[in-house]
Amino acid sequence: MIIPFEQLDKDTLYNLIESYVLREGTDYGEQEFSIESKVAQVNQQLKSGEAMVFFSELHESVTIISKSEFKALQSEEQFDE
Repeated sequence: MIIPFEQLDKDTLYNLIESYVLREGTDYGEQEFSIESKVAQVNQQLKSGEAMVFFSELHESVTIISKSEFKALQSEEQFDE
């Protein structure tokens, strides 16, 4: 289930994004970025629609996923039916 990030409290959203960037392990190339910079990048991805806040009922957890990950999840659900 997609949760509109605009409906989250500002501090809750920041903590969710920070938790995501600390565990997600994305390769940012040779250049190092601060946590604040990574948080800002993910926040911008949420605003642009390239990323979204996703609640998994199965795992009872909230995370951030990319638009392509969400599309893949939708495809998997179609095959499961």
